[in-house]
Amino acid sequence: MIKMLSKSIREYKKESILSPIFVTLEVLMECLIPYYMVKMIDVIKVDNTLSNILIYSAILVVMAAFGLLFGMLAGKYAATASAGFAKNLRKDMYYKIQDFSFSNIDKFSAPSLVTRMTTDVTNVQNAYMMIVRVAVRCPIMLVFSLIMAFVINPKVSLIFLALIPILGISLIVIFKCVDPIFNRVFKKYDAMNESVQENIKGIRVVKSYVRDTYEKEKFSNAAEDVRADFLKGEKIIALSQPIMQFCMWAAITLICFLGTLFAIKNGQDNSSEISSLIVYAAQILSSLTMFSMVLVMISISKTSTKRIVEVMLEESDLRNPEGEAVTEVKNGDVRFENVSFKYDPSAERCALKNVNLDIKSGMTVGILGGTGSSKTSLVNLIPRLYDATEGAVYVGDVNVKDYDIESLRNQVAVVLQKNVLFSGTIKENLRWGNPDATDEDLIRVCKQAQAHDFIMTFPNKYDTYIEQGGTNVSGGQKQRLCIARALLKKPKVLILDDSTSAVDTKTDALIRKAFREEIPDTTKFIIAQRVASVQDADLIITMNNGEISDMGTHDELLARNPIYQEVYYAQNKQSAQAEESTENVKNVESADKTVENSKDSASVKTAKTKKSTKAESSKKPAVKKASASSSKKTASKKPAAKKAVKEGKENE
Repeated sequence: MIKMLSKSIREYKKESILSPIFVTLEVLMECLIPYYMVKMIDVIKVDNTLSNILIYSAILVVMAAFGLLFGMLAGKYAATASAGFAKNLRKDMYYKIQDFSFSNIDKFSAPSLVTRMTTDVTNVQNAYMMIVRVAVRCPIMLVFSLIMAFVINPKVSLIFLALIPILGISLIVIFKCVDPIFNRVFKKYDAMNESVQENIKGIRVVKSYVRDTYEKEKFSNAAEDVRADFLKGEKIIALSQPIMQFCMWAAITLICFLGTLFAIKNGQDNSSEISSLIVYAAQILSSLTMFSMVLVMISISKTSTKRIVEVMLEESDLRNPEGEAVTEVKNGDVRFENVSFKYDPSAERCALKNVNLDIKSGMTVGILGGTGSSKTSLVNLIPRLYDATEGAVYVGDVNVKDYDIESLRNQVAVVLQKNVLFSGTIKENLRWGNPDATDEDLIRVCKQAQAHDFIMTFPNKYDTYIEQGGTNVSGGQKQRLCIARALLKKPKVLILDDSTSAVDTKTDALIRKAFREEIPDTTKFIIAQRVASVQDADLIITMNNGEISDMGTHDELLARNPIYQEVYYAQNKQSAQAEESTENVKNVESADKTVENSKDSASVKTAKTKKSTKAESSKKPAVKKASASSSKKTASKKPAAKKAVKEGKENE
């Protein structure tokens, strides 16, 4: 474990070595100062000339100055070494996580990985700084102070040998009790971080369902669990302080008592020895106090270290083949041979069972199926996001396990179910597909993905800033940008995993038309819920419970497959009802206009009748007849209008 972490020290080895050296020199100065104080007092008692006072005072000042200088240098190098070590450790963990497969990431939850890279690394950083400085200082101070104490007065110094074991045993017992508490508290840290991450990701859902109070209580409970365990651990650790104080004052009291007793017995003035021994007692016990702090940090960081090493030792189950790997995908042929797949090798049930497919380059393949039918699991095996448990998957007539993973994924573009955009401009997001793409390339793929028009409506066009997660664009816009990003790779195989679900049917049709015309040689896999999105495909696969239940063209499946028929007619019935409802609304509007026109016509005729001459009065019956006929027509149209309105409402 220590060997694994020590690899992250690297360029900070010099600072890690210099810090203990300067700590040793600092301690040496601190231990020599009390010794020379005794010498100075003894000399001044005999000869209290100014020269003696100045000489010894100068020696003490120089020692103190050097002690200060060595302490500052030790602190500087310790801080540099620990900060650099933490930087390298985070970098090593991040690079390691980048190599993880989906199954490796599934093993560690996202909140747990975040905690390990932040809180755990900080704990290890603090412990490392304490080790290279304080942990070195404490034993050296303890040893040097004991030696100097025995040099001054061996009999009185036996007090230290009696108290040190008592203090040491007490500290060991305390930290044995604390260790399991800190092991438990970091698991609760993960739960708390998970609560925060979940709330922030789903903040719109929380607000729309007015679940603020529930989320606050949920976080409060998680935070309370962390607080309770930390409080329990800190209470136990706090016992070390009164024990330390007891031992320190006991040592000082015994030194004063025994020193005075021996002075009276021997008839000598040993006040200088007693004062020096008191200073050494303070140094010895303070070094043990500092050592207890080191043990606290080590106890906390021990659990953090284990969690970091778990990540560092985790090996990706997707590795490049030994020897020379294939770096070029010849074409977009895709073949599945007796493929079965489990997410967990110990699982009893397979997510995919006995899948056999042979897709030629340039074909468009539609995949339909209910929720949980393993549509996504099927296409995830093509770019080798997971490895098949049984059987083999071939792309370009080569087993995907024989490819260099990076080369394979550069030629198999996937637009995942969860569309993710990163903070940055639209150009920066699109260039994930090809860092060297020109502006003309960006416009071309955006036109294919039907994204160009809405991009041009933004004030900054392609330089528009996208917030983290794409929160400042709609779901359909986000999907089209992700499709454009995938197209920029110029892939041999393109996989759309329900990637047009938020796009209207017209735009969906335009995207598929662009695929047919612009990238005819690219093999396209389209997972969709709408039959209209895949009915023009060369092959449609229907899936159920991880198995291919049927496959064929739209006409073939419509003729023989009852599930496909049910989905098709259900979706088309809804479309027909929507069209019929629209037609009924138009009929109602037309009927209303006819009624208004009839009323206007009748009023005009009435006005003409009043102004007619006596000669035209003979034609009055004919006018009345015409008026009656018009009224009948109007009356007959009103029920028709009401009926149309009623039908429209029912259909809606």
